[in-house]
Order: sequence, then C-alpha cells, then structure tokens
Amino acid sequence: MGLVFTKWACTLFLLCCCLITSGVYSVKGLHGGFKVRGVNLGGWLVIEGWIKPSLFDGIANGDMLDGTEVQFKSVTLQKYVSAENGGGMNVTVDRDVPSSWETFRLWRVSESEFQFRTSQGQFLTCDGGGCSVSATAKSPSTSETYEIQRHEENRVHIKIKNGDFLQATSGGQLTANYPGEPGWDDNAATFEMTIVANDLHGDYQLANGYGHDLAKDVLRRHRNSFITVDDFKFLFNHGINTVRIPVGWWIAFDPDPPGPFIGGSLEALDNAFSWAQDYDIRCIIDLHAAPGSQNGMEHSASRDGFTGWPTSPDYISESLLVIEFLVSRYARHPALLGIELLNEPSAATVSLDTLISYYKQGYQIVRKYSSSAYVIVCQRIGVADPLELYKANIGSDNLVLDLHFYNLFDTFFVNMSVGDNIQYIYNSREGQLQAFNNSNGPLVFIGEWVNEWNVTSGSQKDYQDFGRAQLEVYNAASFGWCYWTLKNDREHWDFEWNIRNNYLQLGNSPSKQNFNTLGLLALACTWFCLLPFL
Repeated sequence: MGLVFTKWACTLFLLCCCLITSGVYSVKGLHGGFKVRGVNLGGWLVIEGWIKPSLFDGIANGDMLDGTEVQFKSVTLQKYVSAENGGGMNVTVDRDVPSSWETFRLWRVSESEFQFRTSQGQFLTCDGGGCSVSATAKSPSTSETYEIQRHEENRVHIKIKNGDFLQATSGGQLTANYPGEPGWDDNAATFEMTIVANDLHGDYQLANGYGHDLAKDVLRRHRNSFITVDDFKFLFNHGINTVRIPVGWWIAFDPDPPGPFIGGSLEALDNAFSWAQDYDIRCIIDLHAAPGSQNGMEHSASRDGFTGWPTSPDYISESLLVIEFLVSRYARHPALLGIELLNEPSAATVSLDTLISYYKQGYQIVRKYSSSAYVIVCQRIGVADPLELYKANIGSDNLVLDLHFYNLFDTFFVNMSVGDNIQYIYNSREGQLQAFNNSNGPLVFIGEWVNEWNVTSGSQKDYQDFGRAQLEVYNAASFGWCYWTLKNDREHWDFEWNIRNNYLQLGNSPSKQNFNTLGLLALACTWFCLLPFL
C-alpha cells in the first residue's frame, strides 16, 4: 500500500510540475531565465539626436540641417512665398498667413547651399537669370540649388547658381532678376526666414551636416565610447539577458556605404556580439532604419520627414537584402537570439498588405539560414490595431510580435496623475497582454518601454511605483521585454541612471520567481512522497 501511495504521490508531483511549467513561456537560448529581460542599445549604431545632442554641436549652420522646415516672408510685400497646391505650379509671394503650402523642407548641399522641397514632394526650380521660380522639379540638381545668405533678425537673401538673387515682384511673383547686390534694408530681395521645425537629428543630418571626413571622425569616436564591454558587464550584473541593437540599412554596405552614410557600424556590431558572448547575453538585431524611411522620423534615418519605403519596390527589396546579409552573417553565432525585420512602420503611409508581404518574405529569408532564430515583427505606429499582425499568417515557428508601450506621445496621457498612469498600466496594458497570451498566435514582446511619463513633479517613490507596475505587467509578456534605452541624455530614459539612482527596481527576474514557485512545490511534494516512510 505504501508503495502504491508513493507512486501516486510522485505522479501527482510530476503532473503539478507539468501544469506549472505549461503556463510558463520559455525563450530558448537565454541564461538564467525563461524570457527576455532586455535593454535597447538605442542611439549607438542608429543616431537619434535627442539621445546624445552633443553629437551635432560642431555642425556649422546647425539649425539648417536636412529636413528643417522653413518659411520665407518678403519684407517689402509682407507676404509669404507659397507653392500653390503644395507644388506642381509656379511659386508666388501672395499669402498673408503661412501654412503647409508656404513651408519648405531643406535638402542641405553645403553649409550655405540648399534645395527646397514642397509639401507634395516637388522642388523649387529656376533655369537661370530672369526666370520665374516654380515648384515642378521631381528631383533636385543644379537648377534646384540655392545659396542662402543669412543676416541678423532672420533676414536672408536667396541666390541661384549663376549669381542672380531672387526677388518678390510687385505682382506677387518670385523671380531671379534682382539688379545688383542687395543690401539688408527693406528691398525686394530680402526675406525674413522662419525656422518652423528643426526636429530631425539622425544619421543623415549628422553625416551630411559635417561632411564625410568630419562625420567619420565623430561617429568613430561615438561608436567606440558610447557602448563598451563594460556596459555588457553592467547589464549581466543586473540580470539583463538580452540586448536589442538598432541598425541602419547601410550596415550591409560596410565599410563604404552609399553617401552620406558612414561605415563602421558593422565592426561595432561584431564587437557587441563578442561582448554578449563573453557575458552570456543574447542579441536581437533590429532593422531600425530602412531604405527610404519607413516612418519619416530621425530614427529611421529620414532625410526630410517623407516616408518613401512603402512607395518603392526597390526599397523593400533592398531591405530584404539587408535582412539576408545580417542573418547570413550571424545565424551561427551563439549570441544571436533573433532578427527584427523592421522597426515602427507608419500606419499612415505603410499599408497592412505591403507590410505583411514584407514580413512573410523576411521570415522565409531568416528560416533559410536558421531554424531557431526568433523572427520579430513590429506593430505599425499610429492608428493601428496590433491584432492585425497577430492574426496574419506570417510564419509558424519562433515568431514574435513586438509592441511598444509608452505612456507618452499622445494627448491622452498629458493630464494623467501618478495614480492614473499606474492604473492605466493595470487596466489597459495588462488586459491587452492577457488577451494576446491567451490567443493562438506569436509570442508577445514589449520591445520598447520606459520609466518616464508626462508627470512633471514625480518623486523618486512615484517613479519606483510606476516602474514596478510596468515590470509586473510586462513580465507577463510571453517573450519578454526590453527597456528603451541603456544610455540617454534624459535621465529617466537612461536605464543605467535609473538603476544606479534607484528609480527603477528590477527585483527578481520572472525566471527566479518561477523557479522559486517550482522549488517550493517540489519540496512539498517530496515531503508528501516520503510521508509513508516517516
């Protein structure tokens, strides 16, 4: 009877273990845990100026980088230069109030030479002296290049290549026939320039702003110092088992990528893999910046805020070639955990059909080189339902859906209190994750989140409570989470600063909690099995 009882008890123990572990998701290849506890290495191999603004300090005319939005007002007519209908017609000087037609995006040619792109994508063009300026050029060259001479009080002169200055005529036209050299008084060739936005500070702006040689030196020093082997040691010592590494498409063309991009990021990525292997950390390579830009933001290396990636089959094909380059290079490396096919495509410009087709092709490319690497697909940003990708038949094995959770970037969060933010995590984020976890689909990854909000007077305890709520909820994601980002000029975005200053308290990893639970059950069941012999 005792033997029968013991066999029954041990069978019960094994059954209990199976029940527990069946509810615990496992990510293969990670040390010390079932799931990803990661940190993004943002701002390193893909530049984002807000992460390290000092990178741009040495650029002359640094407020007129590629993508800067400007408006011009005639000092004599007191009217704005306008590309009617956003482009495709002659340019006039007849608007009292500026809007999108009166706003031009700069393409920087040199410190003082620029091309002007309209809201519909055409360029201002002038064939020579005496011409009327029109917004009809589809691509820029010499006829679309202008010199801007700046003076105090935001006054400028605009000169075409042959030396003639633009002027606003009494009839409201913009022509290249001002006689002689204009002074800075109120004359027809003098305009007031307003910089409306100077938001883009990415790889394109940095490289084109400095020029190749200076940019190469700036980026070399940045890549060698911003992330080092000591950072991997710090991460390992704090229970981080994964890094997500943003890269730009030009990495596939190292050491001499197309201009103005600068080589060297591939060597840095190789270093990261070596350091990761030394500290038993795994790497996710994330295609953060795609050819043509997938969202128009600086972190996609956009030149001027336009989103060209979905409009050109060539851009999509080039992106797939980059994915193949990366997976073929690292597929057999023991530190590789996964490949993220694209970061934050824009819902406003990237159609779901285009995105799913790209993701399916990317999945197959990864599988050609690796049966085990995780393939990660990122949700569209903007007005898009993450379920759209969750339900798509992209791939069957080791597929992960990347969700980015920020209590920021939306007016919805602006007036939230400390308690409101925390309750939103529990009431909204937790329910969404549970719904995904309970569905038959990809694993779920919170690929970006941060211990920051719109609360302006949060105490250290407030931040601790907010971070604790996020960790408690995001720990439930079936693939895990990854903090944005390791280092940042803004303290609360800086993972290292948060840890060292006790604003974010990681606590036990989910794996330790699960192992503790399992250990207690094993102890109880072992005691139960031995009861007949006591």
